[in-house]
Amino acid sequence: MSLKQFLQRLLLALPTLFGVSLVVFFLMRVVPGDPIAMMTPPGATEADVAQLRALYGLDKPIITQYVIWLGALFQGDLGTSISLRQDVFSLILERMPATLELAFLSTMIAIALCLILSLAGAYFRDRIIPRAVDAIASTAQAVPDFLWGLIFILLLGVAWPLFPISGRINPRLDHDLVSQFYLFESLIKLDFSLALELLRHLLLPAIALALPMTGIVTRLLKVSLEETWKQDYITMARARGFSRWYILRKEALRNALIPTVTLGGVQLTFLLGGTVLIEKLFSYPGIGNMAIGAVIQRDLPLIQGLILTFAVMFIVINLLIDLSYSWLNPRMRHG
Repeated sequence: MSLKQFLQRLLLALPTLFGVSLVVFFLMRVVPGDPIAMMTPPGATEADVAQLRALYGLDKPIITQYVIWLGALFQGDLGTSISLRQDVFSLILERMPATLELAFLSTMIAIALCLILSLAGAYFRDRIIPRAVDAIASTAQAVPDFLWGLIFILLLGVAWPLFPISGRINPRLDHDLVSQFYLFESLIKLDFSLALELLRHLLLPAIALALPMTGIVTRLLKVSLEETWKQDYITMARARGFSRWYILRKEALRNALIPTVTLGGVQLTFLLGGTVLIEKLFSYPGIGNMAIGAVIQRDLPLIQGLILTFAVMFIVINLLIDLSYSWLNPRMRHG
C-alpha cells in the first residue's frame, strides 16, 4: 500500500467515525432510562434534578447537545462521566492498556494454535490427524467465548484452582510499575516473576477469547493450504526434491494466508467485542468491563466515549489488514 492509499484510507475513516458518533449519540437518548434520575438520591427535589441536568447539558435540545458534544470532541474532550464523575478520556486511557494486553495475548494464542493445527492437518493428509484437527476446530468455533470462560472458571478456578479467576494482578503483590501496560513493562524490566503472575491472571480470559477465532480461521487456512498444494509451483517444488514440510512452510503458507487474513481481521474485531463479556466474567479491569457498568448506569458520556474508542480500534485493525496484504501479495505491493 502506497502512502497516498494509506492517507486516503485515513480520510475515509473520518466519515465512518462521524456516522458512529451520530448513531450512538441519538440512539442512546432514545433508549428508555434517565441517567440523572439514577444518580440522584431519593430525597432530591426537582430543583436538584434540574441543576444536575444543566450541569451535564441534558436540559438543552438534543441537536444542541450533539453540536456541543461534537465541538468538544474535536478538542479531545469526551465529557465527564455521570456515574464516576471523572473525565471520560482519562478513564478510557487508564483502562485501555489492560484490554489491549488481553486482546494482544488472545490474538497471539489464536495465531499460534491456528498455525499449529492448520499445518498439522495439511502435513498429515492421509492420517487421522486431519480429522482430529477438523473436530477440534469445529468444537472451538461452536462454543462462544463467554461459555469457554465459564468452563475455565468452573474447572480451573473452582474445581481445580490452578489459576486466578478475577482481577489483573494480586493486590497483595508489591510492584513498581509506572504505566498501565503491566505485562509489557514487566517484560521490558526483565521482571519475569511479575510477568508470570500477570500471565496467570491473563491466561484463562485470553484463551477463552482466542478459541472461537482459532476454530474459524483454522478451518479456512487448512482448506487454503490444501488448495495451494495443488498449484503448479508446488508440483515443481516437489519435483525438485524439497521436503513436504519445507514446501508447506516456505511456499504454500504465505499464499494460503492471503485469503485467511481477511477472515482473521473480521474475527479480530469480534474478539475485541468479546472482551466486554469476558472482562466482566473475570472481573478484569479493562474498558469492556467498564462498558457494561456504563450501560447499567446509563452513563451517556462514558458509553459514547467507549463506543468511539472501539470504532477507532476497528478502523486501525482494518488498516493493518490492508498493510498485511501488501506484505503477503507482491502484486499488490508493486501494483
